Amino acid sequence: KGYNMFNQPDLAKLLLRISLGILILFHGVHKLIHGIAPVKAMVNSAGLPEFFSYGVYMGELIAPLFIILGLYARIAAGVLVVNMLTAIYLAYGFSMTMSKHGGLSWETPLLYLVMSILVILLGSGKYAVNSK
Repeated sequence: KGYNMFNQPDLAKLLLRISLGILILFHGVHKLIHGIAPVKAMVNSAGLPEFFSYGVYMGELIAPLFIILGLYARIAAGVLVVNMLTAIYLAYGFSMTMSKHGGLSWETPLLYLVMSILVILLGSGKYAVNSK
């Protein structure tokens, strides 16, 4: 078989990791700067212990850095899966409501969830700190 410039699975894994990691990292940095009071309010209103809200730092600061680097990316993406499932549950209750633009109201966290699952399934690729 000849070379196919469009068959670049390792480059695709890198693009997936970098885009997911950076996009989530923005959320984490925002929470680091402005605090997590809204997260605490959602956790409290769900009847969960308030200390659960600090898990958002693990899911939106630490995990994305590991995902970007390709350092235990599958484990970090697993943390992000839990983070996104929790965020969807707390913020939307998995309701099938539509946004004002016609999409599912929780489509953005759903996309992050799917991207995280893809990182778990595909691994880091060769462009990673611990490539697998």
